Amino acid sequence: MADMHALVALMRDLEDQLATCMRCGMCQAVCPLYAQTGREADVARGKLALLDGLLQDMFDQPDSVAERLNKCLLCGSCQANCPSGVRVIDIFLKARAILAGFTDLPAAQKIILRGLLARPALFDRVAHWSARFQKLLTRPANDLLGTSCARIQSPLIGRRHFKPLAAEPFHRSAHAHRHTPAGRTGITVAFFVGCLIDKIYPQVARAVSDVCDHLEVGLFIPESQGCCGIPALSAGDTATFQHLVRHNLDQINKAPFDYLVTACATCTATIREMWPLMLHDAPRDLRTQAAALAEKTLDISQFLIDQSILIPTGTESVTRPNPVPVSYHDPCHLKKTLGIASQPRDVLRATGGYRLVEMRAPDQCCGMGGSFNLKYYGISSQIGQRKRESIRDAGCRVVATSCPACMLQITDALSQADDPVEVKHVIELYAESLK
Repeated sequence: MADMHALVALMRDLEDQLATCMRCGMCQAVCPLYAQTGREADVARGKLALLDGLLQDMFDQPDSVAERLNKCLLCGSCQANCPSGVRVIDIFLKARAILAGFTDLPAAQKIILRGLLARPALFDRVAHWSARFQKLLTRPANDLLGTSCARIQSPLIGRRHFKPLAAEPFHRSAHAHRHTPAGRTGITVAFFVGCLIDKIYPQVARAVSDVCDHLEVGLFIPESQGCCGIPALSAGDTATFQHLVRHNLDQINKAPFDYLVTACATCTATIREMWPLMLHDAPRDLRTQAAALAEKTLDISQFLIDQSILIPTGTESVTRPNPVPVSYHDPCHLKKTLGIASQPRDVLRATGGYRLVEMRAPDQCCGMGGSFNLKYYGISSQIGQRKRESIRDAGCRVVATSCPACMLQITDALSQADDPVEVKHVIELYAESLK
């Protein structure tokens, strides 16, 4: 159970932030969840009204409040379009922390978050053995996309088409043990890999390494990296979140570097926005280190373009007679949270052999939402279907994005529909063009 003084401080902060909401309803027009359910309780305004009305006695019915708070993608669409500037995501995360601190976490979440995620070495071992035995429970679903599905009926997997765990995670490969000097750029970056890239998309991490080598950017890959902490934070488990922040800072600060880069939109947003914000009751040294690192953290495309490592041409760089049409999906955490949208497209334009074609509503949420997909897969897949239709109508043969979670969701939708469209990371496409 959390310290009650910390909970009271969080509640007072929550009260101050709730007062800025005008209940104008602008969030209804942009909420992907509301578009599916049409329920006021599912939109930001409804959740904020719930908190405002129950703030003094919310502990009398915490389970009901938690259910409504957790039914949210945390995509930031409401926050990005709020005319009053309400920090909706901050409010929801703090409210979840209050509830988790008062009621404690369910046993299953404790095992996953505190027993596994908070112990990176154990997490790596469990993932390693799971990868070796996963074929016993799964079978191939789509060769083009490399997806699998459940071999037998499974309540956990359901009807999902998913990318299996990689045979060799990135942290076990030769690429993972790098500390190379800077070349002509004079810049050295530390690379935060992230769980999904490490264990499901190691080719994306290898692409980052190859691109840095090609462009003569020094590369430092910290060992024993852990999760960025967003699953724990989303569950309200601030203790595990702080533990992971401390662990990662200890690893990252072992060598000097100019920037920290990631290829995961969620990791980028978490380190830049959530690490400084949600460490209000942490020791001062931890808050100071997190704030300093946040200032130096960049998405890989943002780094390449904004630091003039890669000069965009302004038009597609075509090296084939028939360039492949590629469309780009804007991850919510990258565009809506951090305002990064042009840089990934500039990287795509510098990638030979591809022609960028914009899909309808490229920044429309894909419906993943992390744990939301696990709890509400039916709604999540319906939102994903809208994204799949936009991709199909764009007429592209490849859809690129900057977030491994979005890649999983989009791959599921395309695989189930048997659409002949590959799913790639932006940096993956650029690295392939260098060969």
